[in-house]
Amino acid sequence: MLYPLKLKPAFKDYIWGGTRLRDDFGKDCDFDRIAESWELSCHPDGKSVIANGEFAGSTLYDYIHDYSYHVLGSNCKRFEYFPILIKLIDAKDNLSVQVHPDDEYARRVEGQYGKTEMWYVIDADEGASLLYGFKKEISKAEFEQRIRNNTLLEVTNSVPVKKGDVFFISSGTLHAIGKGILIAEIQQNSNVTYRICDYGRVGADGKPRQLHVDKAVDVTKLCPAVPYPQSDPKPMGGYTDKLLASCDYFTVNALEVDTQAELFARESSFISILVLDGGCVISADGCEPLEAVKGDSFFIPAGLGKFTLTGKCSVLKTFVG
Repeated sequence: MLYPLKLKPAFKDYIWGGTRLRDDFGKDCDFDRIAESWELSCHPDGKSVIANGEFAGSTLYDYIHDYSYHVLGSNCKRFEYFPILIKLIDAKDNLSVQVHPDDEYARRVEGQYGKTEMWYVIDADEGASLLYGFKKEISKAEFEQRIRNNTLLEVTNSVPVKKGDVFFISSGTLHAIGKGILIAEIQQNSNVTYRICDYGRVGADGKPRQLHVDKAVDVTKLCPAVPYPQSDPKPMGGYTDKLLASCDYFTVNALEVDTQAELFARESSFISILVLDGGCVISADGCEPLEAVKGDSFFIPAGLGKFTLTGKCSVLKTFVG
């Protein structure tokens, strides 16, 4: 049976995390800090669990393993496994400066896919900023030297951020989320990260966290990042629809629902619905209506057909194009 699946996330308590995912988004977790909630995940490092209906208690991974492309959609047949991972990220402190490899390098060196991702800024403290590429093009020799002598931040590009900003981070792009920023991250289903600079912090074991300098030198694009072009919201009758980013791995739209949004899950792809603010009722023919509030995440199976969001809310809609 096809029906909208409400998901329970996996949590991460990295040292830079805060409490906003619990305080503002109602996340139920025993960790003192919640750095990340993996809202839509089949990754072995943290799998989402189905919270409703016939498959309640099963992981999303097991559900997809059992039903395959009948629920994933035909556009996912080009991938060896579930293609995306969606997170909420609360940066109470600066994240490490890092980079992700592309598919070719990651498959050859790490045995898994690389990572292209996008960030949608849900909220940001006044004066918050993040790192995004370089101020100017530099050589590999200068890059490695600046990592070694702790002068890398002199040549990285610091960007002030505000609510609603979008950053598309293709593999090889140097980046770092700054403190005071709350982000929704849509990424390839990969956990390969090369840490370049971590501000001298130590981990839970009291030792400095591992850096991956040689691999970072191999894969980093040593030039300014190109901002992703943004489109204007389109009025759709009852809601607006704004394309945030589209690539081989995912397409993401921001929907602002004033009264009702009639959407359609075709056989080509599943749809992820992540509620960022407000609330609505998700309904589809023959399915139990679902209450959706801020922080809730849903997997809409491919082929479900028409489903409706009724209420007033802000959501991210993600699918594989």
